[in-house]
Amino acid sequence: MERSFYLLDVFAEGYYSGNQLAVFRNAAELSTDEMQRLSREVHFSETAFVLSDSPVEGGYQVRVFTPSQEIPFSGHAVLGAAYILQREVLVEPLSTLKMKLGAGFLEVSLDYQYGELDTVWVNHNAPEHGRRFDTSGMAALLGLSADDIDTRWPIEELSTGLPFVMVPLKSLSAVQRAGLVPEEYSKLVAASTARAVYVFAHETYNPDNDFNARMFAPDYGIPEDPATGAGAGCLAAYTMQYIRPDTNSLEFMIEQGHEIRRPSLLFARARRAADEIKVAVGGRVTMVAQGNFV
Repeated sequence: MERSFYLLDVFAEGYYSGNQLAVFRNAAELSTDEMQRLSREVHFSETAFVLSDSPVEGGYQVRVFTPSQEIPFSGHAVLGAAYILQREVLVEPLSTLKMKLGAGFLEVSLDYQYGELDTVWVNHNAPEHGRRFDTSGMAALLGLSADDIDTRWPIEELSTGLPFVMVPLKSLSAVQRAGLVPEEYSKLVAASTARAVYVFAHETYNPDNDFNARMFAPDYGIPEDPATGAGAGCLAAYTMQYIRPDTNSLEFMIEQGHEIRRPSLLFARARRAADEIKVAVGGRVTMVAQGNFV
C-alpha cells in the first residue's frame, strides 16, 4: 500500500534551510515497526505520523520517531504536523488546535499574515529541573576547556517535554568548537535521563538574534540537529529561571544549524504565571515536496 508523505523545512526562513521533517497522514494502520522503518528510510532528525485527519478526544494524535527510536515530544515535528493539518485538511484558517503526543496534549497557535499561515507556535509543558553537572566533566564531554563554560549559570538537565542537558558557553567560538567525545557521552547516557546535549551562547552570527545554539543527540540517531524546538523551550525556561529572573515575560530569537549548513531561526516566549513558567516556541514552515512511499 502506498503511503503519502510531505517534506517540510521547519524553523526555516526560506527554502532548503531549517530542520527537515517528513509528515505522514492517516498513519493509524501503520505498526510501530513500520513507522520506525519509514523514519529510518527518511533519516531526518524526526518524522511525524498524524494518525488521523480527525481529532480524537479533542486533539490530533501524532507519533514522532527519530531514526533510532520513538520520542514523546519534538517541537519541529509538532509545528510541521500542524502546518500540514491546516494546509491540507482543515483549509480554513484556525487560530488554535490541539495535538496529542507521548508527552500529553499540547496547544498549537497559528499566526497569519495577509491571509497566509506565517508562524506556528506550540505551548510546552511546565519545566522540570533535574540533575546538575560539574564544569570540568562537561568540558571534557564537549572537547572544550573549562574556561569556555559560562559558570554564572548552572549546567542542568531540564525538560519542557523532552529532557536536555543545558550547557551555557561564553562565546560563539566555544559553540563552534563544541562536539561530543564518544566515551564521555556514553557515561552521560548511562547516568542521566537526558540523551541530548544543548549548548548555547549569547554571541551570535546575526546581531539581531539573542542566542546561538547547537544540539547533539547520537543516542537518538541525531549526530547534530539543525533546529531543536524542544531544546528552545528548555532555553526559554532556563533563561527565565536563571539568566533573567528579574523579568515576568520575555521573547527572543535563537539561531541554530549554521555549523551544518542548515541555518534555522526559532522564536521563543516565556512568562511567569503564578508559581509556574509557561513557554512557547514558534517558527515558520516551508513545504518542499510531497509524494508516496511504496
